[in-house]
Amino acid sequence: MVVLKTTNITKSFGKFTALDGVNIEVKEGEIYGFIGPNGAGKSTTIRILLGMLKATEGSAEMFGMDVWDDAVEIHKRIAYVPGDVNLWPNLSGGEVIDLFMKMNGRVNKARKEALIKKFDFDPTKKCRTYSKGNRQKVALIAAFAQEADLYILDEPTSGLDPLMENVFQECVLEAKKLGKSVLLSSHILSEVEKLCDRVGIIRGGKMIETGTLSEMRHLTRTNFTVKTKEPITDLNKMKGIYNLEEKNAELSFQVDTEEIDAIIRYISGFGIVKLESAPPTLEDLFMRHYEGTASDSGSQGEL
Repeated sequence: MVVLKTTNITKSFGKFTALDGVNIEVKEGEIYGFIGPNGAGKSTTIRILLGMLKATEGSAEMFGMDVWDDAVEIHKRIAYVPGDVNLWPNLSGGEVIDLFMKMNGRVNKARKEALIKKFDFDPTKKCRTYSKGNRQKVALIAAFAQEADLYILDEPTSGLDPLMENVFQECVLEAKKLGKSVLLSSHILSEVEKLCDRVGIIRGGKMIETGTLSEMRHLTRTNFTVKTKEPITDLNKMKGIYNLEEKNAELSFQVDTEEIDAIIRYISGFGIVKLESAPPTLEDLFMRHYEGTASDSGSQGEL
């Protein structure tokens, strides 16, 4: 079952096109990673999904309902966490969490208390005293304490320390076990890689790649470190070799996935003493897509 679907979403601000034909599909029980640099169009897309902006062209639906026309009904079934949480300064964190939960109407007090403990959060302090990380905890606790069917998370771990990032990841995986769906917008690639079933990459307002991590890794290069009995000659002339460096009698380089077999066969002829390989990561994929494209994200701000 498809929980969220956008079809050729376009959004223009005057002559500037922030989104250009964005297609996203999130299935029930799926964690979908939505990645791209600042200014790529992630937040604009999410604002359209939340009914805060109306798309110039295209359509977007959640649970079979239009995100603009049926925003009120949709919001009863979703939980949203922004990357920069603003709270009422004179209310306590606990009061704000309760307020958010009452607005949703699907309250689970036991889960709320468990999350407060899990996130090591003091709900008695006034919000004006909270650090950015603690303000983020308020939104995360309120979101995961709700009985939502879809969680829309826009840079949700901004300001959290590594320990709390791990707690967040546990919460996301628990939601998935319960059959919930998650749209996770992030530029923390290790986070996306750990959690997501499928990933969509957006650049300059356009979706440039979508698929599972295994499907997308054909675009990445594997890192190798090798030491041989005899010096390897002409390796730089081999197809698919990149960033070749020599240090302490060892060679390090990257190899296109489809050329690994040929490269291994070649270097084995020089007598392999040591061979290490690091599997391609989502970061490799991301950086390769963005090589030489700084202008796409340099001056647009976060959209």
